[in-house]
Amino acid sequence: MSSSDLDEAGPPPVLAAPARGRATIRLLSAREVEGLMPSLVELLWDAVDGGASLGFLPPLPDEDGRAYWRSLVPEIERGSRLLFVAFVRARLVGSAQLVLSPWASSPHRAELQKLFVATSLHGRGIGKALMAAVHDAARERGRSLLLLNTRLGDPAEHFYRAHGYRVAGVTPGYTIGNGGERYGNLAMYREL
Repeated sequence: MSSSDLDEAGPPPVLAAPARGRATIRLLSAREVEGLMPSLVELLWDAVDGGASLGFLPPLPDEDGRAYWRSLVPEIERGSRLLFVAFVRARLVGSAQLVLSPWASSPHRAELQKLFVATSLHGRGIGKALMAAVHDAARERGRSLLLLNTRLGDPAEHFYRAHGYRVAGVTPGYTIGNGGERYGNLAMYREL
C-alpha cells in the first residue's frame, strides 16, 4: 500500500483523547498495516530489544517482525482482532490488541494481547491511553470479561494490576529467555 492509498482512506479514527496531551490512539484497518509496516516493525523491535515478553527473543530479525504483523491481517479483516496504535505527532509509539472470542459460549469475553510502548516513552501515560481505548472498545462490543497473559515478575504485571487486573493463576517455566532461563506465565483477568 502506498502513502497515497492511506491518504485516500484518511487517517484512522481517533479513539482516545491524547494522553497528557501527547498521544493519540487509533484503531487500524487491515489495509493500513502494510503502509505502517516499517514503523510497526521498529516499535516491535524496540520493545523486544528492551526486554518485553511478547513471544520473541532479541535480536528480532526484520523479516520476523514483518511476518508477525502480516499474520494479524486476516483476523483484523474479519473483525475478530482489533489493532490499536498510539501516535505522538506522526510517530507510532505504542500498540495493543483486543482479540474477541468467536465462540457462542463466550460472546462476553476478549483477550488483551501485546500492549507495549516505545521504551523511550515509558511512564508518559501512553500505555494508560491504550488500555482505556481497549476497554472502551471491549465494552462497545459487549465484552465484559478481559483476559491477558504476562511474564511473572515483569514491570507489566504491576501495570496490569494498577488497571484492575487480578491474578487467575501461574504456569511455571512457560517461556524461556535468551540464556535458556525459564519464566512463569501470569494469567490475569478483569471484569469491566
